[in-house]
Amino acid sequence: MSTYAEEQVRGLLRTAKRALGLSVTFLTRMDGVTQTLEQVDSTIPLLFPQGARLTQDTTFCQAILDGRLPAVIPDVRRFPEAMELPAARFPRLRSYVSAPVRLSDGSLYGTFCAAGLTSDPGLTERDRAMMEVLAQAAAAIIEPGALEARRRADIEARLGPVARGAGPRVVLQPIVDLRSGRRVGAEALARFPAEWGMAPDVVFAQAHEVGLGDRLELLALERAAEHLEAVGGYVAMNVSPGTLLTGQCAALLDRLPSHRVLLELSEHDPVEDYDALAAALERPRRAGMRLAVDDAGAGFSSLRHIVATRPDVIKLDRSIVDGLATDPVLATLVGAVVTFARGSGAAVVAEGIETAADARACRNLGVDMGQGWHFGRPGPPEALAPVGEVTPQVSPGG
Repeated sequence: MSTYAEEQVRGLLRTAKRALGLSVTFLTRMDGVTQTLEQVDSTIPLLFPQGARLTQDTTFCQAILDGRLPAVIPDVRRFPEAMELPAARFPRLRSYVSAPVRLSDGSLYGTFCAAGLTSDPGLTERDRAMMEVLAQAAAAIIEPGALEARRRADIEARLGPVARGAGPRVVLQPIVDLRSGRRVGAEALARFPAEWGMAPDVVFAQAHEVGLGDRLELLALERAAEHLEAVGGYVAMNVSPGTLLTGQCAALLDRLPSHRVLLELSEHDPVEDYDALAAALERPRRAGMRLAVDDAGAGFSSLRHIVATRPDVIKLDRSIVDGLATDPVLATLVGAVVTFARGSGAAVVAEGIETAADARACRNLGVDMGQGWHFGRPGPPEALAPVGEVTPQVSPGG
């Protein structure tokens, strides 16, 4: 919960406390096992510490939610079941009002409550109605943060086992010289369970949100490196600028045969310090590792990466390759990138080539290499043609 949201909830608690005249008001979070006093407004804070955790099944709130106790209790002593609960003995509650805090999807977040150490015969259903209104207001304030916390918890639950295990499955897609039609390398691509229904870049982005991104990327690099002995040519491996700056990544790159690796720098991750990035790349590039900037043409970040890092390879994003054969605007854009690459000494690889026509258009515009379903779908290393073997032809006539 943000500081602003916390202050708003505190205002609601103060309102309830003044209106009811009870000793304490509080917002709880209930997860099915534990009830936590998230925020407290109390005249005797030592008895009601914020952050206190209680076994949910033993609380007044749970008994009220279950219908075993009424939502308004002017005198706890009149309810034997209430007197059996721990809070009736310490801190010796004698009056109580509770309203559920539910999010817009109907799920229970917790409760909005008021309690007193003495009985209060003046508590009525009108007070319950007021507490319900305040609970609804609290729910509206809490919901954005609660939903975000739930989303992050879902991500951690889904990705945690993968990050703690062997990491993603890695498949290889052939990269072909467009002049000869022969395979020269392959790109290592991470794959996650199909039932997740998410593209790999989305999964990696979510992993970075919850602090698992570097670990997941490094595991993907490890799995990609395991294919080096099984395939010929170079293997392109993806890494984000942030992960590249870690010491773990530097150690991993030191272990790889540099001349066999093309390191692809993701376009999607912003770079805050290009000097630090250059320093991280200096050692592997000096050892012979080549650098590619991925997704060129898809956004401004890739252009900044190209200017700042002077890559050996510029990879055209599939968004400017698909349909290239029939779109003169795309052809102009690709031609401009090729001209720029020639002037800077970089090779050009086109991603997402799915038709012979687009393959011919790329070759005719001077693109050096290509990959896509036209040449082969991602698969296990044994599915790759040997290096130098001709894949689907890109002849001028066909």
